[in-house]
Amino acid sequence: MLSHRQIAAATRIGMLTRESDSGAACEQALRELAHALPLDAATLLTIDPLARTHVQVAGIGYTAENSRRLAAEFVTTPWYRNVVVRELPPSISEDTEDPVELGPRFRQGWFYAERVRPAGFRDGITGALRHRDRLVGLVHLSTENAGAYGLEARRLLASVLPALAALADPVARAGEAHHLPESDSANLVTPDGVIDLPGRDRVRALEDPRFHDLLRVFAGSGGRRLRLLWPADGTWCRVTLHRHRPDTGLVAGTVLVHEAPTAMPYGLSARELEVLTRAATGQTNQAIAQALFLSPRTVHSHIEHLLRKTGAASRAEATALAVRDGLLRPGPEQAAFFVER
Repeated sequence: MLSHRQIAAATRIGMLTRESDSGAACEQALRELAHALPLDAATLLTIDPLARTHVQVAGIGYTAENSRRLAAEFVTTPWYRNVVVRELPPSISEDTEDPVELGPRFRQGWFYAERVRPAGFRDGITGALRHRDRLVGLVHLSTENAGAYGLEARRLLASVLPALAALADPVARAGEAHHLPESDSANLVTPDGVIDLPGRDRVRALEDPRFHDLLRVFAGSGGRRLRLLWPADGTWCRVTLHRHRPDTGLVAGTVLVHEAPTAMPYGLSARELEVLTRAATGQTNQAIAQALFLSPRTVHSHIEHLLRKTGAASRAEATALAVRDGLLRPGPEQAAFFVER
């Protein structure tokens, strides 16, 4: 029977899924497990959505080398397959009680002989983390005490696997972290590719090569956010680029792209928006005219029109409005000017 301390620890792990800082929550979840189960070391691994490799997001007790081997080598063993298909997390203790039908016994394998036993561990337990019907990672616990992870320990770990999976999933909470409406499109973009988010449509602006140029400028800027307007499939969209936190198991430089359809604010035309964007960078009418291959007189007319449409009393007020509300259509050469730090 579970003790009061074990039930309390499992409850606290479940509550950690509400925390906005997933990295700190993952670390705390392992500390809570230490209150509920005997362990001398633990690691929480997530699966990189693009590379499909296992990456540690939290760990206690293991050396850096042991953590690396658990992430890179354990998944190549027959025991990994057993972990993935079992409803209850298998343990080394189970290996002596119940023959493993899906592969050789773990104690007879090279990983135990060359990695686990030399590290001083006599028992261990591993659980597969699934979130929204996707395998998203693993949790390993190890102890120097033999026979520590029997049936009751396996059931306890199984009870908290859904919460651990929600914490370790590198993509499922991306929209929640930035408070995005559920109906809006969003993607994570890394230097290696685009990651789709469960339950969300792909951002249409990502089909535009010029938009990717702007993304690279933002990713390299070190900034926090960039808001803009972008045309996609004949309609305008509000697009926001967010710097994604580095505590989620994803590579540095990951950007969350959020897109929502919109009518053009204030009834501005595409050309007026372009002129307003360049004016907001401090360009003169003459410089805007040269950049857009227009006459200075035409640029002056566009400025007058956008002042009337926005209700701004001056060019300075209009550009301040544009920056404040993200009424911008920057190209890669202007993007850094509007990045919010």
